[in-house]
Amino acid sequence: MPKAGTLLIVDDNRNILSAVKLLADKYFEKVVTLSTPNRLLSTLRTERADVVLLDMNFHAGINTGNEGLYWLQEIAAQFPAAKVVLFTAYADIDLAVRAMKIGAVDFVVKPWQNEKLIETLQNAYRLATGRAGRTAKPQTGGRKEADEAMFWGTSRAMTRIRELVDRVAVTDANILITGENGTGKEMLAREIHRLSPRRGREMVSLDMGAIPETLFESELFGHLKGAFTDARADRAGKFEAADGSTLFLDEIGNLPPHLQAKMLSALQNRSILRLGSNVATPIDIRLIAATNRDLAAMTADGTFRQDLLFRINTIHIELPPLRERPEEIVPLAERFLERYGKRYGREGVRLTDEAAKRLTAHRWEGNIRELQHTVEKALILSDGAAIDAAALQLRETSRPASESATLEEMERRMIAEAIEACGGNLSMVARRLGLTRQTLYNKIKRYGL
Repeated sequence: MPKAGTLLIVDDNRNILSAVKLLADKYFEKVVTLSTPNRLLSTLRTERADVVLLDMNFHAGINTGNEGLYWLQEIAAQFPAAKVVLFTAYADIDLAVRAMKIGAVDFVVKPWQNEKLIETLQNAYRLATGRAGRTAKPQTGGRKEADEAMFWGTSRAMTRIRELVDRVAVTDANILITGENGTGKEMLAREIHRLSPRRGREMVSLDMGAIPETLFESELFGHLKGAFTDARADRAGKFEAADGSTLFLDEIGNLPPHLQAKMLSALQNRSILRLGSNVATPIDIRLIAATNRDLAAMTADGTFRQDLLFRINTIHIELPPLRERPEEIVPLAERFLERYGKRYGREGVRLTDEAAKRLTAHRWEGNIRELQHTVEKALILSDGAAIDAAALQLRETSRPASESATLEEMERRMIAEAIEACGGNLSMVARRLGLTRQTLYNKIKRYGL
């Protein structure tokens, strides 16, 4: 790739400035360095940098990251065309995620890997020049793609998630999606991939809850002929198949402990070893993992490695259950009704008002997946131009509004009492109530605690 673009590096460590400049000079037409941010804005006026690699802290003993956030906001306000990549330490990752919500496009962790650093800076340059994306095998379009398009809805929770996805999709940050079964974790993963620079290649998926334990290693990392009984030919695993694309691992909590170290090594070294091989194969993937299990609790009891959780959990997104966003139930049902109406030659069929009320009142323990199957079944078994409440064949699991309100008040009071008993320690509160931290945060916001 020919050298192109201007890169501005801002870091108070002169050794880092020299090392990164020496590396970046091979890829950028011009590389400018600053050891203090005081001249950052004036330099941008004269140099018009396409990409800024910005450190988060510039004074010894100060590691709040507030300096980096301040200069990021200034760049975003005065030079919106410049794309900012943050230079951060492990301890600053939460801060870096906050900064990405403000406008940074990605971050690189110190100590850095040269290949990763250059790839991140080049992706930022492509974004700055409107050339993001890859020229590789295109994804197939058509009805399947339209059917699986993300439904965002209008709830506050989903709006916040959409804003976060818009920020992080263009990066290579690993993402962990959590939530109950049926909340649409794979659909969200596909949306993130669709918005990413890797969208030119198909996303590779693996449901880890459906693999026999004896096949995990082969499925993930591949094998050589003769590596085990019935290994009659060399076979690439999912990591290799996803090279240059996104690897989605559903039900990551099912990964056996003895393979967690190998996955951690693959993610850290960006290379894998096929079963039966001693030769490392380089891989370039963006990992999106999903689970309905509490990985924090699993790390506490030793069934999931904490260092692996840190590696896959750069960005955490928790999808709320459908019952917590009732305003989206009917629009989703109408979307499924339109989809299956086209599939079964029943276009134009609608929901009656009573059916809509029945859908909204139902608890939907199976979330979006249960709603989808309910609508499909109702359409198949009904004959008229409208689907009434009886055709939905829903069990009486919904609660009267007064009882629901009472239960919510009980939950609110229980959370408030736990917060007081734990002295405001939310990690302790989450453990005490058997909730993930993100679920606890969502409920605290919901109840205004």
